[in-house]
Amino acid sequence: MRDPSPYRVCFVCTGNICRSPMAESVFRAHAVEAGLDGRLEVDSAGTGPWHEGDGADRRAIDVLTAHDYEQDHIARQFRAEWFDRLDLVIALDSGHLHELRALAPTPHDAAKVRLLRSYDPDADHDALGGLDVPDPYFGGLDDFEECLEMIEAASGGLLDAVAEAIDASGKASGKASESATVENASAADGPDAGKESV
Repeated sequence: MRDPSPYRVCFVCTGNICRSPMAESVFRAHAVEAGLDGRLEVDSAGTGPWHEGDGADRRAIDVLTAHDYEQDHIARQFRAEWFDRLDLVIALDSGHLHELRALAPTPHDAAKVRLLRSYDPDADHDALGGLDVPDPYFGGLDDFEECLEMIEAASGGLLDAVAEAIDASGKASGKASESATVENASAADGPDAGKESV
């Protein structure tokens, strides 16, 4: 009997070269550590097309590498038709949240969009913009380090929520693979293009 489909999570920022690829790398590493191999697909995208086909920002790569996170990334733009296959769409700031919910074809799809820092219990859930991960693009390495810290602080809560959703839905409930499976597709026309399965 074929295993159910994996649970699919997509992180979204503006250009898909700084925040969302960092979140993708961090969350994938934590998912592998948690033993969700083969049960979860993690990828990322941007709300705009400015950097499609580019790699991640050099500073993002440097910070991820310094913290022992793997990174292999090609930027792409998020598309409305992806909602049908995605289980969860994680926005890096409130602007992305509103843009993605407006793009969603149905209310059900709009409900899939959440802010990353809403999973961080120590974040300021009441302040305006308190759940945003600020864009480090115009800053320096310190800004990218701060971005990584915010992502790491929220990843544990997000992972707990995703693991609970996977168990509840029975997605990919078959035996987990012994190692992370990497699938790199050259096309960028769907949520599976360039995605990696853990």
